[in-house]
Amino acid sequence: MRKLTLYIASSLNGKIARPDGAVDWLDAIPNPEKSDYGYYNFYSSIDTTIQGYKTYEQVINWGVDFPYAGKKNYVLTRKKGLANTEHVEFVTEGHVEFVEKLKQQKGGGIWLVGGGQVNTLLFNADLIDEIRLFIMPIVIPGGIEIFEGLPDERHLVLKDNTAYSSGVVELLYEVNKNKNQ
Repeated sequence: MRKLTLYIASSLNGKIARPDGAVDWLDAIPNPEKSDYGYYNFYSSIDTTIQGYKTYEQVINWGVDFPYAGKKNYVLTRKKGLANTEHVEFVTEGHVEFVEKLKQQKGGGIWLVGGGQVNTLLFNADLIDEIRLFIMPIVIPGGIEIFEGLPDERHLVLKDNTAYSSGVVELLYEVNKNKNQ
C-alpha cells in the first residue's frame, strides 16, 4: 500500500495560511544556510499529490510554473464542471473512496499538500499514514488551521524530530490508526 504523507508547514500557533490562503509569511523566515528542510528528498519519493481546491487556487496564483509538474496531481473539490488541465485532475465526488483506491495502486508516495478541510477529511477517514510537520518560528494572528472543522481525537507516534539553525523544527509523526490509543 502506498504511503500518504501530510507534508506541511505551520506557524507556531498552528496556522498553515492566512485567512485569505496566503503563505507569504513563510518567506519571512530567515534561512541563512539555504536549507530545503529535506524537501528535495521528500519530493523525490512521491509521484502523486492531493490538494483541496482552495490550496490549488493559491498555488496557481503564485505566478510561477505549476510546481508539481511531472507528478500526478489530484484536486479534491465539490465544484462540478471543472475541466482537467495538463497538470491536474479534479475529483468532484467520492473523495474518501478515491483516495482509498489510489493508495491501493502501485506507485510512489502520495503527498497531501493541504488545506485544512482536506486534511481533516482524510485524517478522519484514517487515510493519512504520517505527518511531516514543520513548525516555523512565527506567530500569525489568524488563518487556516492544519485541521479545519472537527478532526477526530487521535494519538500520534513521534518517529523523528530535527531542529534547524533557522529556528524551524521538523516533527515526523506516524498516525495511530487505532482511534482509542
